[in-house]
Amino acid sequence: MIDIQVHNLTSLVLMAIAVGMDVFSVSLGLGMQQLRLKRIAFIGVVFGIFHIIFPLIGMILGTFISHQVGHFATLAAGLLLFFIGSQMIFTAFNYDATKVVKPFGLGLYLLALSVSADSFTVGLSMGVSGVRTLLVLFIFGGSSVIFTWTGMFIGRKVHGYLGAYSEMVGGSILCSFGLFIIFM
Repeated sequence: MIDIQVHNLTSLVLMAIAVGMDVFSVSLGLGMQQLRLKRIAFIGVVFGIFHIIFPLIGMILGTFISHQVGHFATLAAGLLLFFIGSQMIFTAFNYDATKVVKPFGLGLYLLALSVSADSFTVGLSMGVSGVRTLLVLFIFGGSSVIFTWTGMFIGRKVHGYLGAYSEMVGGSILCSFGLFIIFM
């Protein structure tokens, strides 16, 4: 009995890490924008909340929605990340251009939506399996916050070494991860 519980908990933690890797990648790019620590903390909490809400919705709808809907949600998330990364790269060449997506207001929620879409699809599959909902939500939300903060702090440190090229690197990370999601 204990072995089964440890195995289930280990599986949930590994799934949370896999789902959290996109948050980490996006956070690396965001951290290069030299945001204040208060903003970094807030972004981590927002990403964590989205990683609680989306699996919850997925788990609720898991028995009612087919697996193909999850594929379209993942595709949309990949396209959105690629678009955001492209905009970061193009605005890095034109310093007078305004950034399309900033980690403030609507831009923050669009980013959170894009990195949380895969947790929705995972929630769909877990809805059928009957895992403990509160445990899943706690693990997914907590790991998302930790990955966000870690990525942003690393991105913040790397920015000092890259200077003006940091936004292009951040945009490239977002584009690469968007393409990875689309073609994976």
